[in-house]
Amino acid sequence: MVPMIYTLYGFAIFFFIYWSAMWLLHIIAIFYGKYKLHRKLPLPSLDEPYPGVSILKPLMGVDSNLAANLETFFTMSYPQYEILFCIEDEVDPAVTLVEELIKKYPKVSAKLFTGATIVGVNPKINNMNRAFEASIYELVLVSDSGIKMKEDTLLDMVCYMTEKTGLVHQMPFTCDRNGFAAMLEKVYFGTAQARIYLVADLFRANCHTGMSTLLRKSVLNENGGLKTFGCYLAEDFFICKYFLDRGWRTSISSQPALQNSGLCDVNNFQARLTRWAKLRVAMVPLVIIFEPLSECMVIGACAAWASSVLFQWDSVAFYLIHILFWFICDWILLTTVQNGSLPFNKFDFLVGWLFRECSGPYLFLHAIMYPEIQWRNRVFKLSWGGVAQEIKPRIKC
Repeated sequence: MVPMIYTLYGFAIFFFIYWSAMWLLHIIAIFYGKYKLHRKLPLPSLDEPYPGVSILKPLMGVDSNLAANLETFFTMSYPQYEILFCIEDEVDPAVTLVEELIKKYPKVSAKLFTGATIVGVNPKINNMNRAFEASIYELVLVSDSGIKMKEDTLLDMVCYMTEKTGLVHQMPFTCDRNGFAAMLEKVYFGTAQARIYLVADLFRANCHTGMSTLLRKSVLNENGGLKTFGCYLAEDFFICKYFLDRGWRTSISSQPALQNSGLCDVNNFQARLTRWAKLRVAMVPLVIIFEPLSECMVIGACAAWASSVLFQWDSVAFYLIHILFWFICDWILLTTVQNGSLPFNKFDFLVGWLFRECSGPYLFLHAIMYPEIQWRNRVFKLSWGGVAQEIKPRIKC
């Protein structure tokens, strides 16, 4: 009986300490976000020329926003850069769109690469490898198709590329769009994702997503170039790990990445979150234990139980107060990341926030139960450590 009581109290102490730590990280993220995001850095000295940048744009298919997104790369206020479009299939409709933009902006250096080079299982690496090897500048920006740039975004990223920094990435966020799915994406990227991303950047931990990443080409070439990471699906994580292991710093820029995909619905977004969870579990197995405890509803319930065991507090009142203050802090964090008025009101935010917080644990559990990863029309299986192999698609119920 006595060992059981000690075990009970041990779990209660663990949950309460973990809950306290999560609140500390939450507060840190808010203050660091106010300090780091949307800052106006001093421009580089006029005595030193701006470094050239090669932009890799892997594309597959066309959506309603693709043309507008790609055009923002032709209108950036940066003196020296090239755009290298990478399209796997020569009959992809994106080919025609790219050719039209190249003709429309003849003063911008842009090239089109069609056909993939098979260097691994990662379709994105296979699609970009030829363009990466043909790039002429030391700084290479890998930018996903759904990213929309501001005129000064590239300049902002270059300003963070100091002598000791090898990789600069943008924190994922979204453009203002209409609809519940768009609101759900903005809520997720401006709260749960932003909280972990900002804290990781402060403590120089690896929390890198590769949707908009500026890196040093020569450092990658020391290890065989981009193709070395073709065996991973989460190439962004392992590229960042590679830089950190070699003593380079990584940093987020002050401007978040503005995702503006024309394909925006709840099912696709949740499938995306599930796929990311599967990757995290394979790369960092301890995620199985700790990630669910970072969710508001889960850690709140555990801490409420712990408070009743340790302090005889009312667990229901504790849980409700926890949810209320978590909601308020998430609203503050979201407005910090947005840096302006939001396209929805507080009630809409409440609905989207509750949907995200309640569905998060379910999506993680689904990722554990069904570890195979579907990426577009391909299915992959991950080994511990993140190495992937492609398998034949199976029919899903």
